[in-house]
Amino acid sequence: MPLPSGIYNITYKKDMAIFRTWDHWVFLIGFLIFLAVIPAFATRSQLNTLITIACTLIAVHGLNLLTGYCGQISIGHSAFMAVGAYTSAALCNQLGFSFWIAMPLAGACAGIVGLLFGAPSLRVKGFYLAITTLGAQFIIMYVITHLPSITGGVRSLDVPPPNFFGYLIETDHSYYYVAMIMAILATYFVKNISRTGVGRAFVAVRDNDLAAESMGIGLFYHKMLAFFLGCFLAGISGSVYAHYLQTISIEYFKLTDSIWFLSMLIVGGLGQTMGTIFGVTFIIVLRQFIMEVAPLVSKVFPVLGVEFSAAMGLLVMGLVIIFFLVFEPRGLAHRWEIIKTKFRLYPFPY
Repeated sequence: MPLPSGIYNITYKKDMAIFRTWDHWVFLIGFLIFLAVIPAFATRSQLNTLITIACTLIAVHGLNLLTGYCGQISIGHSAFMAVGAYTSAALCNQLGFSFWIAMPLAGACAGIVGLLFGAPSLRVKGFYLAITTLGAQFIIMYVITHLPSITGGVRSLDVPPPNFFGYLIETDHSYYYVAMIMAILATYFVKNISRTGVGRAFVAVRDNDLAAESMGIGLFYHKMLAFFLGCFLAGISGSVYAHYLQTISIEYFKLTDSIWFLSMLIVGGLGQTMGTIFGVTFIIVLRQFIMEVAPLVSKVFPVLGVEFSAAMGLLVMGLVIIFFLVFEPRGLAHRWEIIKTKFRLYPFPY
């Protein structure tokens, strides 16, 4: 990646640093301050959208680590979120655990379950592996519905809000900070994983697993590690989301959510941390915008009927995904890199 004029790296550590100039640090601090003051002027609806983005971002970071970096397709990521959500709820309700202890344990439980469904990745890959992970969606939901004493079965299950030194975090304004901090930590974690030897091994397995194995990279170990880390983040996301809603049901973790997670990676850009952020934000904001605009379209064009208003969301979202697959297959993150490069090389954009 080209650097601005006068900026150069003299050590490998500096070349691999996430923030390499003072401008980067200024932008980072300014952005964190902006995130911190958002609850002061945001409405409850806007905070709800931001919390949803933060929770989804954690899960999609895990899917990006698994699919974008390691090349292991998963269509059951929503089910691993459910494992984390129900595990966290059970630990808090039945064993009296604190949210801060239950959350990492829920992530670990989701990671272990992910290992069970990731084991076939040594023998199958591509669409065959996708079908295997698709089975996780149905198997996990079957187990949840047939353990009513722990999960509540088909009924909704109450989840207590987090407690921070005696202060209940149960409002959107207070929970916003919990969700956003966890999203920032997940982003930092995935970004650092991608810069390590493990991250480079993931990319090697994704690009050509036979060549990677010939270079001494353990395929089974790295595939299992990718499944564990990806499902671990999904479990963390499920736990954070469950304690925000304070009630969960199997209806909150549908197969369509797993498909939308993949669409977020396609729109944002596979194998890029910024791509996850762009994709999640773009899809969720667009979905919220369509929900608000669809009733207005029905009023302005009554000939279209109520049916068009109800189907408008899926129609527009499908067209957006097709557009990115055809015209911008590398996602918004690639376009962002092009824009940054043009500014760095100005006035010589060629």
